[in-house]
Amino acid sequence: MIEHMPIPRAVAVVVDGARVLIIKRFLRLGSSEACPMCQAYGERGPMCLGHHYAVLPGGHVEEGEAAGAAARRELYEETTLEGRVDRLLWKGRHNRRPASYFLMADVTGTPVLSGEEAAEHGPDNSFELMWVTAKEFDALNLHPADIREPLAALLRHGDRPS
Repeated sequence: MIEHMPIPRAVAVVVDGARVLIIKRFLRLGSSEACPMCQAYGERGPMCLGHHYAVLPGGHVEEGEAAGAAARRELYEETTLEGRVDRLLWKGRHNRRPASYFLMADVTGTPVLSGEEAAEHGPDNSFELMWVTAKEFDALNLHPADIREPLAALLRHGDRPS
């Protein structure tokens, strides 16, 4: 049996003072559709019609691409922001996939929703770029939940790009 390796995820952490840039999402589902969030956690509510959650900008690392380069690319594709990778902050999991979180520096531009997120945006599938503080992580259902504390510590301690 051939086992497929999960596609890694690269994530861009963009900090502005005590705030971080997130993508707030609402995904409405028909009653017969499986919810990707419920599937990721192996728990599906019988009446799951959709989810509100938030993620940091990021996405798939393409074949032959370095994770840091993928974080830069995804940041631009999703937000139109450009920047450089300052350093790897931590590694973790995102929906059972390996994920690398990179602190971005020298970020330029004004965040504008773009790419697949903008193309798929509508009443049943909405995306919104937001600058948020750590106090908002729980209410926004920042996903994955295990990044909330290290991200809050980053904002609290003022650890900034070099």
